[in-house]
Amino acid sequence: MPPSSLPENDAGKAHHHSPPQAKPTQRKPGGWKSMPYVLGNESFERLASIGLIANFTVFLMTVFHMDQVSSSNLINIWSGVTNFAPLVGAFISDAYVGKFWVIAFSSFATLMGMVTMTLIVALPKLHPPACSPQQTILNQCKGPTNKQFGFLVLALGFITIGSGGIRPCSLPFGVDQFDPTTDEGRKDINSFFNWYYTTFTIIVLIALTLVVYIQDSVSWVWGFGIPTMLMVCSIALFFVGTKIYIYVKPEGSVFSSIVQVLVAAYKKRNLPLPKGEKTFIRGNFYDPPMKGTHKIPKLPLTDNLRCLNKAAIVLDGELNPDGSAVSLWNLASIQQIEEVKCLVKVIPILVSGIICFTAMVQQWTFTVSQALKMDRHLGPHFQIPAGSINIISMITIGIWLPIYDRILVPSLRKITKIDSGITLLQRIGIGIVFSILSMIVAASIETMRRNSANNHHGSDGVAPLSVMWLAPQLILLAFAEAFSILGQLEFYYKEFPDHMKSVATAMFSVTAGVANYVSSSLVTTVHKVTGKDGKPDWLTADINAARVDYFYYVIAGLGVLNLVYYLIVASRYQYKTKIKDIDEDESQFDVELNGIKI
Repeated sequence: MPPSSLPENDAGKAHHHSPPQAKPTQRKPGGWKSMPYVLGNESFERLASIGLIANFTVFLMTVFHMDQVSSSNLINIWSGVTNFAPLVGAFISDAYVGKFWVIAFSSFATLMGMVTMTLIVALPKLHPPACSPQQTILNQCKGPTNKQFGFLVLALGFITIGSGGIRPCSLPFGVDQFDPTTDEGRKDINSFFNWYYTTFTIIVLIALTLVVYIQDSVSWVWGFGIPTMLMVCSIALFFVGTKIYIYVKPEGSVFSSIVQVLVAAYKKRNLPLPKGEKTFIRGNFYDPPMKGTHKIPKLPLTDNLRCLNKAAIVLDGELNPDGSAVSLWNLASIQQIEEVKCLVKVIPILVSGIICFTAMVQQWTFTVSQALKMDRHLGPHFQIPAGSINIISMITIGIWLPIYDRILVPSLRKITKIDSGITLLQRIGIGIVFSILSMIVAASIETMRRNSANNHHGSDGVAPLSVMWLAPQLILLAFAEAFSILGQLEFYYKEFPDHMKSVATAMFSVTAGVANYVSSSLVTTVHKVTGKDGKPDWLTADINAARVDYFYYVIAGLGVLNLVYYLIVASRYQYKTKIKDIDEDESQFDVELNGIKI
């Protein structure tokens, strides 16, 4: 088993470390031999979590007999926590124990969650009694007891811990297995990224089809039991590879550096900034040489958010004889400060993605509720599981991205002279527009579905309308994701300094997490405020009596306001300029920023 920290190798390959009881000779990276274990572990965790959330609305409404408001809120709250959890996992990994141990611990947490979920559906005492169709129509089904609900929360908690550790660590742990100092290693890393996302896509398709079908048509016990057994195999495979892996020593978390800058700036908030600070940077501000095995371009001190610059003011007694800071909580470097400024700079763009995410969240909740009350037959003998309907979005993205990358971008590049065809901010804005259109179309289709169901007067409340009528809104949501969400990921990655690339994924998770809570708050507010004068509220348990279409229009209206906000902040945003590397001996200080010599 690998220890949490291991001695560094020589010859400029400090990021690779020897396994336990290794000989003093330099060890080759694990490379592709370790990939079955790394990718297998990530794939089965995704299979468990995505297979759960894809059909979770159906599970809560049919097994736990929860209404659509309660089930939607539970899903949103759980998804929000799960999206914030990777921040904790990344911090523990980078600052303390390393990626291996975080993945190992989190894998067992995921297994415990899946075992608990399987027991919940297998043991009658852990879930509410079955409900007849007549009781369902009359809303007389018995809901979960406190004990049963507690076991459900326990299972979701274990799965959240597992996701929080595996998701932020699996991809970088796989990258660690290759040597980036060689051409072959760099090519292998690029190939690994392709394999990583390919396996992820395959797992999503399996989860949305096979796993959901088993849960819906065979039994929930097998639907949860099969991923649980596969997770056991995944853990066994992961530990079999311990003698092959390359282990990277924790070097500290970038999140700690961010907090240190804020604390130091607060402590020195009453200090005046030196006049002509650009002339006296060396004498007044802490600007040590860059350390580490990888050369990172240094950032010059800027005038933006000048209050943070105070964190770098050197006071008596704050430097050691070797020029290092006595306490990182009292003195921050210029590099640290500028990295924090880059983070603050993108926050307005991040905020604009919340409402866009909120629209996409609905495809896992109310869209599934719609599908349950539509004709899901595909031929005389096969019925599409309601939780599988979202595969339309996945297929759309899979078809569109190659067309966009290979055909549309080259054509736009000839017109705009921009490498990416359009700017990243334009791409995000287009995605926001698609999210608004998707909600408008969703509302129109829901109005048609509701009228069809109520006019049909069927005993089961199912509208004689094909579930494929949901395809237009799902296709538009897919375009929103392809433009806005993927655009945000690339935007964060390119706009952050090299030292903060890991924060890009964190920002994506934060946006998704906040969107889940916004969606939950919105559902609760609409549920409480609407439905006056004896009329059912918009999100009442009976979707045919509810007005989910009005709820979609509310989200579309918020999207329009968000678009106006986005156009304002995007028009004022200045992209990060390319800054020349500063030699570590600090012999040269001139850098070019926005074309001006400083």
